[in-house]
Amino acid sequence: MTNQALSPARPVHQVPTRHRLRLGSRILKALCWLAGLITMSSLVLIVVYVLARGIPHLKPSMFAVKYNSRNVSMLHAIINTITMTGLALMFSVPVGVMGGIYLAEYAKPGSRLVRMIRVTAETLAGIPSIVYALFGQLAFVITLKMGISILSGALTLAIMTLPLVLRQTEESLLSVPMSYREGSFGLGAGKLRTTLRIVLPPATLGILASVLLSIGRISGETAALIYTSGTATRIASLGKSGRTLSVHLYQLQQESRYTDEAFAVAVVLLLIVIIMNALSSFIAGKLSKKG
Repeated sequence: MTNQALSPARPVHQVPTRHRLRLGSRILKALCWLAGLITMSSLVLIVVYVLARGIPHLKPSMFAVKYNSRNVSMLHAIINTITMTGLALMFSVPVGVMGGIYLAEYAKPGSRLVRMIRVTAETLAGIPSIVYALFGQLAFVITLKMGISILSGALTLAIMTLPLVLRQTEESLLSVPMSYREGSFGLGAGKLRTTLRIVLPPATLGILASVLLSIGRISGETAALIYTSGTATRIASLGKSGRTLSVHLYQLQQESRYTDEAFAVAVVLLLIVIIMNALSSFIAGKLSKKG
């Protein structure tokens, strides 16, 4: 009996496993590139459309100090937007960062309290903004008697963005290698010094990313502010009602004769968000170089 007769039969058209894996990797890579291309194309299309519709209708009168039905000035809305964003971040970022530090560095891993906080944060992150609006109106406007004001709106937005900052801070701290902590402890540093000087600096970029996302959500929020900060057309103090750019855009769009002006407001809102994000990225770069 020959060796050929003793050898097991092998399929003629069998494709090697390595070739199949290479083919699957190429298909997956192509799909990822396609998804990225679709995402970028959608973003560019939206930005170009807004700029093309809004820039021709930007007029100096839209930046007048006093608002009226003719100039539909947005100067008050710009100032209120910057004030609202700063106040909301002032409330949410310190609490979120400290909460993330507690979960990542001080809390017992896998404890019931940690699981409960994480589930609560993830649940709050998925709640519709209209629910936050009703909560803010009930808690701040009515119960705490703050009234419809910039402060009520800022506190509502701070609660909205708090889960994002908390979870992102925790994940950024957990991504820092454990060897950093062990080396610091080995040199005699305490827990607090290790957290602030060794662990926190490498996580700064991740924390700043949550701030950027918070800026975008605060600047574009409408429903929560209509019920808490109101729609008054003036430069508002903390205890007074005032509309932001997103609310101003919504109010103009509601009246069909101001559609062109609404696109002009959208251009300004887009530029403000870009400037705020660029400023935050600049600060993040400086902090990372220091770290």
